[in-house]
Amino acid sequence: MLRLVLGVFLCLCVGSLLVALVRGPVDPKAPPSVVRILISALTFQGAAIALTWRFLREHQTGWQAGFGFSNESLKAIGWGVSFVVLFLPLGWGLQMASIKAMNTFGWEHSEQLALVALRNSGSPTQLIVLGIATILLAPLAEELLFRGILYPTVKQFGFPRMAFLGTAALFGAIHLSLAIFLPLTVLALLLNWLYEKTDNLLAPIAAHVTFNAINFTLFFVAKDFVDKLPAQS
Repeated sequence: MLRLVLGVFLCLCVGSLLVALVRGPVDPKAPPSVVRILISALTFQGAAIALTWRFLREHQTGWQAGFGFSNESLKAIGWGVSFVVLFLPLGWGLQMASIKAMNTFGWEHSEQLALVALRNSGSPTQLIVLGIATILLAPLAEELLFRGILYPTVKQFGFPRMAFLGTAALFGAIHLSLAIFLPLTVLALLLNWLYEKTDNLLAPIAAHVTFNAINFTLFFVAKDFVDKLPAQS
């Protein structure tokens, strides 16, 4: 597990360096190029999926056995979609409350990087590439890492409470925005519970995909409203 996590972190660092080199001395507010979006997606989400596949091979198991993909798949997907739809109003409310609390204390809140990239995207090709990375690659990679690998590993070491709460807090923290830390942490707790309930990683994957897809779509349908809501996770 440690090799897997370190491998993903190393790929993320290499990707950040490559993105900086490709960007060069340009306006940081300029729309992200397709090349930069692809580099970011492949060096983080792509690397996470590839390293998870290697992790499974090292343990002589497959995707179905490792993550329960064959355990009542349609029911698991239905649970995931249903629960995240119910969670969305709570998630939006938690973010609004977080922003209000930060404003009260005079703390600045930075916009989530995914939302910045979406706002600055200047062409249909950029939006398509960003949409694929946000709605498909990110949920799959993050669920494989957090729910599929980290959560059960820490739990098997004899720390079930730390696994349940700690991986959720880490999930919220990696999105690097204090304003969405609380809603994403609560979302992660729900995803952990879904995985426990269904014993099928397709449940949190479906929930995560639905969460990102709805927020991605709402950005264009109600732009002024979505400016205050949690972006993609």
